Formats: sequence, structure tokens, C-alpha cells
Amino acid sequence: MPAATDPAAPLADAARNGAPRPKAPNDRLAFRSSRSPVLGTRGLVASSQPLATAAGLRMLREGGNATDAAVAAAAALAVTEPVMTGLGGDCFALVHDASTRRVHALNGSGRAPAALDLARLERDGVRGEIPRFHAHTVTVPGAFAGWCDALERHGSLPLDSVLAPAIELAEEGFPVAPITAELWKLARFQLDASPGGRALQIDGRAPAPGERFRNADLARTLRALAEGGRAAFYEGDVARAIERVVRDHGGALAAADLAEHASTFEDPISLEYRGLRVWECAPNGQGLAALIALGLVRGLDLASLDPLGPERFHAMIEAMRLAFADARAFVADPAHARVPVDELLSETYLARRRDAIDPSRANPGALAGRPLAGSDTVYLCAVDAAGNACSFINSNYQFFGTGLVPEGCGFALQNRGAGFSLDPRHPNVVAPRKRPYHTIIPGMLTHADDGALFGPFGVMGGFMQPQGHLQVVVALADDGEDPQSALDRPRFQLPGGEAGDAVQLEEGLPADTLRALAARGHETQVLGGLGRASFGRGQIVQRTRDGVLWGGSDPRADGCAMPL
Repeated sequence: MPAATDPAAPLADAARNGAPRPKAPNDRLAFRSSRSPVLGTRGLVASSQPLATAAGLRMLREGGNATDAAVAAAAALAVTEPVMTGLGGDCFALVHDASTRRVHALNGSGRAPAALDLARLERDGVRGEIPRFHAHTVTVPGAFAGWCDALERHGSLPLDSVLAPAIELAEEGFPVAPITAELWKLARFQLDASPGGRALQIDGRAPAPGERFRNADLARTLRALAEGGRAAFYEGDVARAIERVVRDHGGALAAADLAEHASTFEDPISLEYRGLRVWECAPNGQGLAALIALGLVRGLDLASLDPLGPERFHAMIEAMRLAFADARAFVADPAHARVPVDELLSETYLARRRDAIDPSRANPGALAGRPLAGSDTVYLCAVDAAGNACSFINSNYQFFGTGLVPEGCGFALQNRGAGFSLDPRHPNVVAPRKRPYHTIIPGMLTHADDGALFGPFGVMGGFMQPQGHLQVVVALADDGEDPQSALDRPRFQLPGGEAGDAVQLEEGLPADTLRALAARGHETQVLGGLGRASFGRGQIVQRTRDGVLWGGSDPRADGCAMPL
């Protein structure tokens, strides 16, 4: 007669190894991933475009590390997903160094022009808020300097090798993925208003799904950058072309602003959650909102609640209301205003805020003021065989940003300056050489006891990003889900963080949950189809303690996770 087995043994073994927990036959979670996580040991890359994932894997195959792979993937995404990202945008990164078990943060966001302030906006008739696509919203594009600085500090391959896959894609062309094609079509109006916008279209229209798109201008730009490095972008012909198109449309950005630009390496901020340490970039990014929300629900027993039930969703929604209130009040460029990060993440403060969560009733009055909503972004991550990890995010902001395309360059300029406040009393008020409130946030998880890597993660998409971070971290840490299952779960979002906004819920949630949330006072909207893209597009790579990599890629995008 065979020996009896302990049914809890697989769960205990998985927990010790840091792996996702095996699912028991009677597991209460009804929603299941429609695809398996991807597993490997020699390296793994996850992004929103398979061709970008392939670019990252090529770097690993050529002897590069996780940062080389991440930058190569980001450059490839600038070609294959220009509606979301590109050389005209910004980037942030978190890098885990396996040898020291330290997490490093790179802030690759640009600053406002030296000539832009409230007085200039007033003279130009801008009051209340900056129009979303006005040339005054163009801040210095920080992405390329961020790529260079990430490689210099943490990479191992030369810039020309890392940019090679992107150059090939731009020169030879690539088939446009289906979801990308739909979003490109939605955003065409931005390009129609720009004299250089036809460079990112085919005969004045967006490319169709599967249609090959070539970007000869961007290929030439990338070749020049591969040869000339940072100076080729910020001090040469590219800088002059950027200045010209912005000035022609009434903006203030000058070539001197680009020449003065520099990325910054900063200390990341973090919070312990269920045995893991959650890392985010410090303000001017909104990673603080994700940590506040996690700190609030840390004091609640979420593991005992149905993951798709109303009690769990209500608690997380209310935590996000409070987190957004604080983020909007305090997040700004720390070089221009004090941001009280330590105070906001202290357990004393979080406990007091947690008391404001009523388990039976929504509190739409928790927020004050109006957030600046909307973002279009790409997130990717990579882990190499040694356990180094790079969590990387790159963005134009709102689709093609301003839609302004510098002549002969092949990319659109971001409208990140729309994130500034025009309230002279607000810490995020527009000012010369100041970074705006930034929505894009990469995430990183390490084991709290020894700093070993758990994995990079992120969910792109404006104010969805901290909400996505909250939801996937809860799925990973409270429920032991694998990366793919964590990403596949239906999500909620406060679309702009506004207290009175309806809570948007993704199709797939049980009808009982929808009814119960409405009974608690939440005004709800259910989104399906292409509308699901507004719930973010995430990537996760988890590393177990014995070196097995588990990858997941969001089904709301065109991408994939792939091992080496």
C-alpha cells in the first residue's frame, strides 16, 4: 500500500522556494488564466510586442545582461509601438544587482523649458490647465539619455549593439500587431495636425493589422545615435529639429534645454508587504501612490477574502482613493518641493488613514482636487541567468504625445508637461527646468529577509499604473498566483483618481460582485473589448530561489514573455 502523502507538502515546498503556489482542486478562485506562464532558467524577457521581446533575448544570447536586454527591447518598442513610446518621451528604470542584492533607480524624465513659467503661459492665453496637445506641454525628451545612462551604469554591451535590432526593424519594416493597429487608428488625429505626422502614417492613414510599416527617418536617427551617442540627440541635428518644430507651434523648448539635460540616479523608495519588499522610483513619479495603497491594505486580511469578491475589491478601491489623494497633494519634483515620503509611508500615518476605510460604504469624498489623467506607455522587464533584473518603462504620455514630429527624425514628441499644475500654491506648479508629476512607474520585488530577487513587474497606463501595481502585488503575495494568472485577473480602476468618478470594472467579474459594489455606493461601469486596454498592459518575471524564471505578459496587449 503506497505511503500517505501530506496534501500541504507541495504548498510548503513552493513557499520555501519562492515559487507560485500550486492550485488545489477546490481552490475558491474561479477565474483562471487562459495561458500558462512561461518558464526558463537562462534569462527571460517580457514586453508588449513579440519583436521587442526577441530584441531583448538577442542581447542575452550575445552575452548581455538584463539591462542590455531591457534597453534593446525599449528601443525596439520605439519602432514597433510608436503610438505608445519613442525617442520623444521619457523613461524610468529599476535595476536589481544580483551581486550586491541592491536595487538602483534611474529617473530618465525631462524638465520644462527654461523659458516656461506661469507668466509665459499667461501671456500666451493659457489659463486653468495647459491644453493637452499644446507645444507648451513638450518637456525635454529624457528617454535616450536614460537608455545611455542605464547601459553605462548597469549594462555590458556597447550602444550600437543594443540599438541594432531596432535599427533593423525600422529599416526593413515590421508587421503591425492587431491591438497596436487599433490604437494607432484611434490616435491618428494627433498626427494629422502635425506637418511631420505623415512620417508615422501610410498614405495619411494608420497601418492596418499585419501591414508592414517602415520608418526610414527613425532608422537614420537611430543609426546616428548608435554612432554619436548622447550628444547626437541632445546637441546636434536632432536637437535643432526638436527646437524648430516646437517653436513653430508656439512652444518654448530650446536646443539649449536639450543640451543641459541629464538623467539622475536616485535612491528608490520601498515598503514591506507580506514578506516581500516592493520597490518604486521616488517622486516625481507616482510610485508613492502604489506604496501607500499597499501599506493601507497590508493591515487588512485580504488573503481571507474572495479575490474576485466585493469585499476585496471594495477594500482596494478605497485604499486607492486615499493613496491618490496623498499623491496628488504631495508628488512633485523634489528638487523644487519637499515630498514627505517617509512620513506618508510610516505605519503611524498609514494606520490613521486605514481607519478612514469603511468596509460597508464607498467614500467618494476622500479625494480633493482634480488629477491630470491619461497616459500611453510601454512597460517591459528582463531577468538574466545570474539573477540581475531590469524593470523598464518608456512613454510618450497620451498616445503620440503632442503629435509633433521633428522633421526627418521619425518620432513624436511627448506632452508630459500636461502633468503640471497651474496653481501657484501647488508643489507641482509649472516652473523652469522642473520635472512634472509623472505617471510612469516601474516596479521591483525582492525578498524582505535577504534582498534576493523576487522579480520585476509593472502595469502601464496613466493613473492605472499604481492601481495595477496594487492588484498584481496582492495577487502574487496574498494569493501566490503565478505571473500570468496575476496579470490575467479582471481589474478595477479609478480612471483619473477623481473621487466622484465611476469605478471602471473589467468584464469577467462575477455579477454578484458588481451588485455588491453598487450596494456599497460605488457607481460602476463595466468595460470589455478594446476598452480593456485602459486597465493597463503589464509584464512580470518572477525568479524562484533556485533560479527558475516564471514569466507573464498581459493579454490586453500584443506582447509575450519568452525565455532564452
